[in-house]
Amino acid sequence: MERDGVVHKVSLLPLENAVLAFFYEDSMKIGTLAVSTPRLREGGAGTSSVLLGGKYLIAARALSERVAAIYNKMSIASINTKLSEGEALRLYASLLDRARSSSSSDSASLKG
Repeated sequence: MERDGVVHKVSLLPLENAVLAFFYEDSMKIGTLAVSTPRLREGGAGTSSVLLGGKYLIAARALSERVAAIYNKMSIASINTKLSEGEALRLYASLLDRARSSSSSDSASLKG
C-alpha cells in the first residue's frame, strides 16, 4: 500500500507450527519484535511479549496477537516503520487482512 510516497508492506511466512510476519516500509528490515501464542481454548487468553525493541511496543504485540489468532499458531511479528504507533497499527492491520484474503499459497507478500 502506498501512502504519501512511502510503500508499506506485509510479508507472511507460514511454517508448520508458527507464522512469521514482517510489517515494514520500502525494504524489509527487522524492527520491534513480538512473539505470541494463540488462545488454547475458547475464552482463554493467549500470551504475548516484546522480545526486541523499545518503539511500537503496543503495535508489535497487537499485530503478533492478531497473526496468532488468525492462523491459530505461534507468531513472531516485526514492525519497522516511521509512522506514529496508532497509525501504523491501523495501516498494518488492514494490510494483514488484505494479505490474508488474497493469499492462496503457503507464503504471501502484499505490496499494495
